Formats: sequence, structure tokens, C-alpha cells
Amino acid sequence: MGHAGMAAAAVRHLRSAGRPGAVVEALPAPELRCVREDERAPVGQAEFRRVLGGFATGVTVVSALDEEGPAGFACQSFVSLSLDPPLVAFMVGRTSTTWPRIARAGAFCVNVLAAGQAGLCRAFAVSGADKFAGVAYDAAPVSGAPRLAGVLAWVDCTVHAVHPGGDHLIVVGRVDALGAADEERDPLLFHRGRLWEGTDREGF
Repeated sequence: MGHAGMAAAAVRHLRSAGRPGAVVEALPAPELRCVREDERAPVGQAEFRRVLGGFATGVTVVSALDEEGPAGFACQSFVSLSLDPPLVAFMVGRTSTTWPRIARAGAFCVNVLAAGQAGLCRAFAVSGADKFAGVAYDAAPVSGAPRLAGVLAWVDCTVHAVHPGGDHLIVVGRVDALGAADEERDPLLFHRGRLWEGTDREGF
């Protein structure tokens, strides 16, 4: 049962517990506020990296096609965001040289890397190189962005919104098409600054 189903069941229970026909008032929405800078305890960048590095993530390549050709970068911050409407998100550094090209394209493809594709991740993590040299890909069906060969899954998106997030930008994409590999394979993982391929640990 999803959140909506649980809420409906709770309302039915409350109604049955009261007098017949009683109306159950919805709770007011909580007030939201931003925490001010002077309310925050400072956190050192080294400690931030050390602690958050304990959270393992999947590894993706976010790609796009603009007037200059294909562009892409390795990204460990990809997440699913919403089912209705179908939205995903990723975070990109404000200093990224690839992001302006994705923004100009207005669309992108998220390529979810599999174990055995650590070399692809390293190639797309380098700045200023021809990242697509020797890389097999075709066009994603809606955006035309590069869809890399052999990935676990791909998600073809239109840029839906961009929000500031400190030294990064939070990019929200509306999902236009997606697909996954037929065969079951292990994902490529990133943990404590290193790539993991199944049981093998690869230096990043």
C-alpha cells in the first residue's frame, strides 16, 4: 500500500471510530523555513567528505548533444525524484564545463554504468579530453543524446528545472523515455573515493 492508500485507510478508520458521517479534518501543512547561516554549526570539508563517502552510490554518465557534438560527464549524484510526473535529478558542480552544453541542449540521457565499465567512468571524469573517443553509442530516442553501449539502464530526459544548491546545481529532468538491459549484471558502485565492480575494488 502506497502513501495515498495508507492515508485513505487512516481516514476510513478515524471516520468509523467517530460518529457516523463525521468529517475528519486534514492536518495543516507544516511551516517550512530556511535555517540561517548563524544557526548552523560549521562542518569541515574534510570531515564532510569522510563521512558522506561512506554512502555508496551508483555511477552514471550524463550525456547530451549540442551544436558542438556529444558531451558528457561522470556523475554519482543521480536519483529518481517523482513517479507522477516522472522526474529524475542529478547534481553538477557550478564550475563544470560540460553543464553549460547540457543546458544549451535542453535535454540529456542518463547512462547507468555496469560492473566492467570503470574505464568509461574514468574517461568521462576527465576534463578537457575527447571523452567519446572509441566509445560506442547511439542516439537516445527523444533527445538524441548519446546512449552508451552496454549500460545497465538509460533514461532520456528534458531539462525540467534547475535549482541552486551551494557550490552545485540541482538539475531536474522530465523522463521522456527509458530502458534497461535484458540480462542481469552487477552495477558499478562508488564508495569512499573508489569504484567497485562486483567483488573487485578499482582505484578511481
